[in-house]
Amino acid sequence: MTLPSVLYSLFLTGVFGLYWLLPTRPLKLWLIVIASLMFYGSLQAQYVPLLGVLVALNFYLGQQLATPLDWRIPNAAWQNARQDWNQQRLRLLQLGVALNVLLLLGFKYLSPTLNMLGFTLPANPAADPADLATGILMPLGLSFFTFECIAYLIDVYRGSPAASSFVQFAAYKLFFPKLISGPITRFHGFTGQLKALHFPRLSQGIEGVWLIAIGAVKKLLIADHLGLLVNLSFDNLARAGSGDLWLATLAYGLQLYFDFSGYVDIARGSALLLGFNLPQNFNFPYFSTSIADFWRRWHMTLGDWLRNYLYFPLGGSRRGIGRTCLNLMLIMLVAGIWHGDRWGFVIWGGLHGLALIAHRLNARLAERWPGLKALWLSLPGMLLAWLLTQTMVFSSWIFFRLPSLSDSGLALQKLWGQAADAQFAQKVYQEAFGLSRPQLLLLILLIMAGMCVAHSIQRGLQLQLSWPVKTLLIPLCFFIAWLLAPTETAPYIYFDF
Repeated sequence: MTLPSVLYSLFLTGVFGLYWLLPTRPLKLWLIVIASLMFYGSLQAQYVPLLGVLVALNFYLGQQLATPLDWRIPNAAWQNARQDWNQQRLRLLQLGVALNVLLLLGFKYLSPTLNMLGFTLPANPAADPADLATGILMPLGLSFFTFECIAYLIDVYRGSPAASSFVQFAAYKLFFPKLISGPITRFHGFTGQLKALHFPRLSQGIEGVWLIAIGAVKKLLIADHLGLLVNLSFDNLARAGSGDLWLATLAYGLQLYFDFSGYVDIARGSALLLGFNLPQNFNFPYFSTSIADFWRRWHMTLGDWLRNYLYFPLGGSRRGIGRTCLNLMLIMLVAGIWHGDRWGFVIWGGLHGLALIAHRLNARLAERWPGLKALWLSLPGMLLAWLLTQTMVFSSWIFFRLPSLSDSGLALQKLWGQAADAQFAQKVYQEAFGLSRPQLLLLILLIMAGMCVAHSIQRGLQLQLSWPVKTLLIPLCFFIAWLLAPTETAPYIYFDF
């Protein structure tokens, strides 16, 4: 069951109808749990028991962290008892964080580590377990799952109330719209909406379906077609030329955005139909004029998590510029490692860390030199800042798309002055799309122009389509997405993370 698909539409419709027919909130939560396990089971049934164990374990740890100190302790022993209680809670938190992190690292890095040591997956299923470990699949959504669990445990440790019941926590953790690829949602923001849970108003229901329709267009009409173009060059590095690779790099940045934001739109729309408002995850990131601004607009919930649970605990910017730069580099390296087990992801994170450090140092200089500050605030300065930021962002996507250093290194070598194989240049684009490379570039520029129009309307003019207009456009969006979708729908890119 994938998003979007006819099967998912039928599934969501059935859940929606039964959900609002159930008379009590606990029954609704149990339905969410059951439906979410069914949804996950349709993708990776073998890991459904693992999800259940993780939910139970983190719920138990949260309850223990929230257990108050016994008020009947005599006053003379209160101070020592309080210190012991605080130390016990800290050890519980450390245990919970360690278990979640080790589980994530185990699944993400066990297989490549064993491969690196020379183990291979045997043909005999009864072979040595160490060999079989190299064939272990990464559970879908585990990275998002563990980050949410860690956030919950830390929030409870800091004083936020723990889940009032197991079903409440399970519904939060397993909520199927966000289960695989987020957005990363904090427990108290999610369950706080339970108090005002009501059947969606007409405008809210239309907004939910509208988001699903827009997500389908982003995924099927734009991202998957861009993916075909990206694969032509990045899967044929030896034959592609510099122009082909630059075109593929530009296309991949757009593919990644439309693919991931399309998924989030469908997730948010599905959640709205069930009475929940999930956090926004993208806010026109390719219009940012600094790398810091980019991370306030790109994968916003991951950026919030890194700030709240890593950057600030490390000291943030309160301990001098040197420590600030170190913290920025550390959190971006963690972001890279979180995405994957290849060196390309580490380099991608390191590049973003260096860019954030450069931005912070430039901001320091601008405070001392009014002329530099005036330059960045001028129109030419803002255009230059945008160009530098997006050049860095799109160039670093090469390591994201080609995490193998041999592949990304070859791509970087061929970015300048390399002609394509004659047959590749003349036939590949025509055979795949019926268009030449300049025509494909024009189409990509038209997509970017459409993004500019949407940005100007929403951010500049601050206008939104009314729900009657959206009602008229929804069938058109679904029809176009279905009619013009590629023959085979590509998996969501972030399902691998």
